[in-house]
Amino acid sequence: MHKMFDPTIFENLKVVLEGAVYDLDLSGQVLVIGRHDRIELSTMSRYYSLRFCLPEKKHIHAELRLWADTADLASEILELNSHKPGCSIQPVFFIPIHDPEEECMQIARLVEEIWGTRYQPKLEIRTTYGDKQAPQLLKLSLQFHRKFGEEIAGDFASLLEHMMILLDRL
Repeated sequence: MHKMFDPTIFENLKVVLEGAVYDLDLSGQVLVIGRHDRIELSTMSRYYSLRFCLPEKKHIHAELRLWADTADLASEILELNSHKPGCSIQPVFFIPIHDPEEECMQIARLVEEIWGTRYQPKLEIRTTYGDKQAPQLLKLSLQFHRKFGEEIAGDFASLLEHMMILLDRL
């Protein structure tokens, strides 16, 4: 007798996330502009991300990332009790800026206003050497510092709403 295949936490969350973002795209609230769905064979891990923007602000992008590492996938598939499986989730934003000192401080305050003080934003600036006129690109990442199980699926709507609010206010 064959054992029935149960999707992993990663697969279940990926389907819910994908549906939530594409529903927003279908309703015209966001435009999906990128998607990655990877199986990393060297580490036996999974990675999924969807990148989107607001239709009226195409120069600022948001990306919601979901991943599961080897330990999480193996412990779930092999039904090991020694490790509680889960997935990592991370909202990331890509924002062109011209005055890093001033704009980064304003953006950090805005993130705190929308997301609260629980999640410290990580701000990284990319610049093109030799081109002083080109805007710099700010990569803003929120760190949740914990693993999520399938119970988070119902919170994707709120998470995406917070991401859209930040995109709108940038």
